Amino acid sequence: MAKNKIVLAYSGGLDTSVILKWLKETYDAEIITFTADIGQKDELDGLEEKALATGASKVYIDDLRDEFAKDFIYPMFQAGALYEGQYLLGTSIARPLIAKRMVEIARAEGAIAIAHGATGKGNDQVRFELAAAALAPEIEVIAPWRSEEFRNQFPGRAEMIAYAEKHQIPVLASAAKPYSMDRNLLHISFESGMLEDPWFDATAAENKGMYVLSVDPEDAPDTAEYVELAFEKGNCMAINGEALTPLQVMEKLNELGGKHGIGRVDMVENRFVGMKSRGVYETPGGTILFTAHRKMESLTMDREVMHLRDSLIPRYSSVVYNGFWFAPERLAMQALVAESQKHVTGTVRLKLYKGNVMGAGVQSPVSLYNPDIATMEADPTQAYDQNDATGFIHLNALRLKVASGVHGSEVHGIEAKKEPASV
Repeated sequence: MAKNKIVLAYSGGLDTSVILKWLKETYDAEIITFTADIGQKDELDGLEEKALATGASKVYIDDLRDEFAKDFIYPMFQAGALYEGQYLLGTSIARPLIAKRMVEIARAEGAIAIAHGATGKGNDQVRFELAAAALAPEIEVIAPWRSEEFRNQFPGRAEMIAYAEKHQIPVLASAAKPYSMDRNLLHISFESGMLEDPWFDATAAENKGMYVLSVDPEDAPDTAEYVELAFEKGNCMAINGEALTPLQVMEKLNELGGKHGIGRVDMVENRFVGMKSRGVYETPGGTILFTAHRKMESLTMDREVMHLRDSLIPRYSSVVYNGFWFAPERLAMQALVAESQKHVTGTVRLKLYKGNVMGAGVQSPVSLYNPDIATMEADPTQAYDQNDATGFIHLNALRLKVASGVHGSEVHGIEAKKEPASV
C-alpha cells in the first residue's frame, strides 16, 4: 500500500532536518521537501543531497526569484508598506509565496498535508497557515513545534543535535553564531540569541561580523555615489538608463546599498501573536527603492489620492505582517494602490553616502509641480490669486471662532483677556 505524502518546507538547517526525520517516523509517511529559491544565495548549496540523505523521497528546489520580485515585492512597495514606521517586511512578504508553491506541489503530488518548522511563538506559523487556508483549505497543516509530543522529545537544541547525530543527519550546529538568520532577495533578518537583550549594541565594532548584505556605514566609501531610478506606473524599470527586470533591479540596488552601508534597522516590534520581539534587519536595495518611489510620488501623485493611499499604509502593512496577503482586504487595498500609481512615472536621482539615501533631483513627463504657480516671484500664468486666500482662511477659521466663542480660549491653555477694573 502506498504511503501518505507530506510536503515539508525545508531549509536544511537543524530544525527542518530533524523535523524531516521525525515526520517520516511519526506519520510513517513519504516526505517531499520543498525549498523556495528566493535569493538565499549559497545557503542552497548541497541542499538536495542533504534532504535525500536525511530521508526525503523527493526534493523540490524552485527558483521563485522573478515571481517574488515582480508579484510580491513590487506591489508591496507600490503601497508604501512600512510596518511600525521601520520594517520593510522582508520576511513577511516571502511567506505567502512559499506557501503558495507548497500547496501547488501538495496538490500535484497528492499529499495529505504540508508541514513547516516555524515555532509556536512566531509570526511565520500564522503566515504559512493563513495562506494555505486561503489557497487550499482541504490540505492539512502539520506544525511540529505546536505538538506536545515533539516539544517533549526536543526541549532544547542539545536534544536536537543528539538526535541528528544518532540518525546521521548532517547539520552544522555551532555556538559561533548565537542568533538566527533568514535571508531572501529583499533582506536578511537576525533575531534570538544575544539579540534578545534590547540593550545589546548590534552596531558595536566587535559585532561587525554578523552583517551579511552591507558594510558598516563607518567603513563605507568616503565618496558619495549617484544613482538614477526610472519609474513607470510606480514600478522601477531601469537604473542609470539600463532597462532591468524587477529581479535585476533588486539585485543591483542590493549591491549599491550594501556598498554604502544602507538599510540597517534595529527595532523592537509587535508580533501578531502578542509579544514584542527584537530584530535587526539589512534591507539595502529595498531602502533605496522605498526612498526613490516616495520621491517619485511626491512629484506625480494628486494630493488627496496620496493622502488616501497613505492612510492605508498602517493597515496594509499590518495585513502583510500578519499573514493576510491572500485575504480579500489586501486585494481590495491593492486595487486602490494600483489605481493610485497610474501616473507615478519619471526619474529620481539619489545620492548614496555612508548609510544615507538623499534625494538629488526628480523629474517626470507628467509632473504636477508647476514652477510658475509655486514661484514666490510674479506668476506669469495668473493661476493663483493671492487675494483669494483671504476668503479661504476666513471660511476655515469660522468653526474655530465659533468653538472659541462657546467654550472660551481656556481650553487651549490661554487665559481669556480680562477687562481692566473700573475706577
